Amino acid sequence: MEGAIIKTYYAQKNNIDPKDIVVVSVMPCTSKKTEAAREQLVNADGLKDVDIVITTRELARMIREAGMDFNALPEEGPDADLLGEYTGAAVIFGATGGVMEAAVRTVADILEEKDLPEFEYKAVRGVDADIKEAELTLGGKNIRVAVAHSTAAARKLLDAIKDGSAPEYTFIEIMGCSGGCVCGGGQPQVPAQKLMDIDIRAERAKALYEEDSIMPQRKSHKNSQVDKLYKEFLGAPNGHLAHELLHTTYAKREIYPDSILEE
Repeated sequence: MEGAIIKTYYAQKNNIDPKDIVVVSVMPCTSKKTEAAREQLVNADGLKDVDIVITTRELARMIREAGMDFNALPEEGPDADLLGEYTGAAVIFGATGGVMEAAVRTVADILEEKDLPEFEYKAVRGVDADIKEAELTLGGKNIRVAVAHSTAAARKLLDAIKDGSAPEYTFIEIMGCSGGCVCGGGQPQVPAQKLMDIDIRAERAKALYEEDSIMPQRKSHKNSQVDKLYKEFLGAPNGHLAHELLHTTYAKREIYPDSILEE
């Protein structure tokens, strides 16, 4: 999504030809490399939303090879002029349940029609269960949600929905990696010996929630730059332009043949 915004809104604001912009995304997920090449993420002028994807592990290797000492660098935040602001809700996206909680923080304010002082929804946090369920009452409405992390858990949840054994959910979050994106395939690897003593999924999630707790704004709709983006460029949420730039489509694909079964 940000790649599409950079090559439209950002380009217009800075009088840059989108053809002269190269978007590089640093991601915890190796699948983002394939995603960047999807034909649905190429605009009408033939420009890809994201040109290059490197993983966090690849970036770490580049930093080491360049001999950079991060401890010797001055403290510095992201560029503040455009698209640099983020909230605590953005930080927790990387943990299983984080996308759900970030969305509920905003939905709760909308349904209750006020800025709620209590907005931590811990029922959807944690890695002890591969499928987490919770019931919330927001604006007088009962909201049932489900969170699944790992493809095995996703299959289990989706099969239950298909056969009718699962309750009716208002909102479902599914992440392909156990623990969420923070434990993606492109993340720094942890020696097996250490994994015997700690749950790296929980430790990484803990770090995200700690950062979230100290952020000045912790709700997505409190991001002033995103609010400005909609007012100046995208228009109404879920409007035509927002839908065109921030949404994608998928097509059914054939199941990849299993060479073992074929034999």
